[in-house]
Amino acid sequence: MKHIVIVGNGISGVTAARHIRKRSPARITIISSETKHFFSRTALMYIYMGHMTFEHTKPYDDSFWKKNRIDLVFDHVVQVDPHSHQLILKSGQSLLYDQLILASGSRPNQLGVSGETLDGVQGLYSLADLQRMEEHTRGIQRAVVVGGGLIGVEMAEMLRSRHIAVTFLVREPEFWSNVLPLQEAALISRHIRKHDVDLRLSSELGQIVDDGSGRVKAVITRSGEQIECQFVGLTVGVSPNIGFLAGSGIQTARGVLVNEYLQTNFSDIYAIGDCAERVPVLPGRRAVEQVWYTGRMMGEVVAQTLTGMPTPYQPGPWFNSAKFFDIEYQTYGHVPAQRSPGLADFYWEHPRGEKGVHVVWEKDTRRFVGINSLGIRLRHDCFDRWLRQGVSVDFVMEHLPEANFDPEFSERHEPAIASAFQSYLLPTAV
Repeated sequence: MKHIVIVGNGISGVTAARHIRKRSPARITIISSETKHFFSRTALMYIYMGHMTFEHTKPYDDSFWKKNRIDLVFDHVVQVDPHSHQLILKSGQSLLYDQLILASGSRPNQLGVSGETLDGVQGLYSLADLQRMEEHTRGIQRAVVVGGGLIGVEMAEMLRSRHIAVTFLVREPEFWSNVLPLQEAALISRHIRKHDVDLRLSSELGQIVDDGSGRVKAVITRSGEQIECQFVGLTVGVSPNIGFLAGSGIQTARGVLVNEYLQTNFSDIYAIGDCAERVPVLPGRRAVEQVWYTGRMMGEVVAQTLTGMPTPYQPGPWFNSAKFFDIEYQTYGHVPAQRSPGLADFYWEHPRGEKGVHVVWEKDTRRFVGINSLGIRLRHDCFDRWLRQGVSVDFVMEHLPEANFDPEFSERHEPAIASAFQSYLLPTAV
């Protein structure tokens, strides 16, 4: 019987295992050194905040795996030998495979600053990181979070939920303004400060100061300011976790290089999720996409390919979502941080300053290109369909009420948005 081994039990690896089992009697083994059972990584913050327990984050009962004949190995892969079809594990054991799926996820980036290895200095990616954060923040008064991305704002919210004072160092002129246009970035910056976070924009970490016993006592910024603290959260992004592939012959760049079928340069080895790098890059997408929904989609696609129905990975229009304290964010298509030649855009913001919509379209054709939404929930199926169909921005604005996904009886803003859009167009219509 064919043996399929999956390295990593995140959303991409587990999705692949589930869908392979639906279609094939093959022997399936999942190897993970983080946890024995799959859990929702996006829920880590809610464990810390007391909204959930770890058991609540596991979508499947522990008996699910045995019932579905999916073997779980709690170990760490230290070497892959594609020529002998063998994995070497940290425990000293080896495992043979017929087909291998690399779903090893990401690892936090390092800044390379002095004091980075002190106690009380860490990132937040794994369950072990959460457990370390629980220990390092017990009884402290002040923390510094470094890095203006999604994990950074999550960590700030986690710390504020325990009434820990937070200074947030962001090197950009507004929060996440390397991704968001300035209007949305400024809105989020104001919202972060509203939650009593000391947000320092255009500020970078210089070094971390030792208290003399191996624990952090302060940080010093590049401008020379010293900020006292007992915890430092380093949230400066993640990179594909591929170090264990060194010397294997599997081709890598930033991630594991894969073709349209998520296949590596070895015909029996595939890579999916955060560790995969698609070549050539698909139009409108990124080579490495470290997003939950793309990991799940890759898992479904590779399962079809490995069970006799070769299926290319075609994710369609870009989509992502996040939450900044109380504000939910969604993006569909392409909304560049800086206005691109040939594109026009329109931004609407609610007078209270906690809701916003940013629409982008082609100047010449008026084809709808993308939308950002802050504080207003939108239907994924609507925007995915409209982007695929190439509808006009006028069509989108006319049908915007159809895309609203806010709860019943909540305030509707489409009339105000449509009116502002028409007013915006008037100068160019004369």
